[in-house]
Amino acid sequence: MNKACLIGLMSCLCYNTASAAEDTDYVSSGKSANGSSLSFPAYHDPLTELDLDERDNRFQFERSSLGALNVQDPLEGMNRLTYRFNAEFDRYVYLPVVRGYVWATPGFVRTGVSNVTNNLRDIPYLVNNLLQLKFERSAQTTARLLFNSIIGVGGMFDVAKAMDLPAQKEDFGQTLGHYGVPAGPYLVIPFLGPSSLRDGTGYAVDWMIDNGVNYMEHRDYMSDHPYTWGIWAIDLRYQTPFRYGALDSPFEYDQVRYLYTKLREFQVEN
Repeated sequence: MNKACLIGLMSCLCYNTASAAEDTDYVSSGKSANGSSLSFPAYHDPLTELDLDERDNRFQFERSSLGALNVQDPLEGMNRLTYRFNAEFDRYVYLPVVRGYVWATPGFVRTGVSNVTNNLRDIPYLVNNLLQLKFERSAQTTARLLFNSIIGVGGMFDVAKAMDLPAQKEDFGQTLGHYGVPAGPYLVIPFLGPSSLRDGTGYAVDWMIDNGVNYMEHRDYMSDHPYTWGIWAIDLRYQTPFRYGALDSPFEYDQVRYLYTKLREFQVEN
């Protein structure tokens, strides 16, 4: 796919999800963008039931374009059930907790928490940039870590951003892709969402990297203070703009799968 088209598609997705976040203020109403109640029916393949009106040659899209939605998904039935579970968990548990977090904490506290967690994520980013021999990005990530950890008081302030040092995000899934490892079958992981066999393995390796480095002994601190894991999980959802139902489409599963797959291809190539 053309890179410009992909960026456009992702922009539309981000716009819709971000708009949903602003409109609900983290209130999980269980409604789609047009106000109707969200519904996640039992699994079926919607493409098999699609009927195009070919009268007068008024096509909204070419029939052959449906093939663009085809992704290696041998576990589609299970993945759709997991997608539905994630949507319901998000609606009834995760977003209500995030809403309480937003209500109970001032903005500068939430920003500080997000900055700290983002600073810690620079550790696996640095390792993966080095593994991919991206030395300029590695140097920038090292500078980010030093400036934010020292001047930014343990990462509470993102001073590197003001110094034009953006995060150079590289995970182990991208590292594997960089060296030619195929994505493998598409997966929907409980609680985490879209992934693939390669990227799921990457999650585990990045976790081990973070645990092994134990930067500023944060893993030891989190082990001694279990509530910090809850804060980490809440902040993760707080920073994620995606909202189930925001696409307002019966093809949401297919669209998310397609966009995720193409986004990962784009990230690996760059």
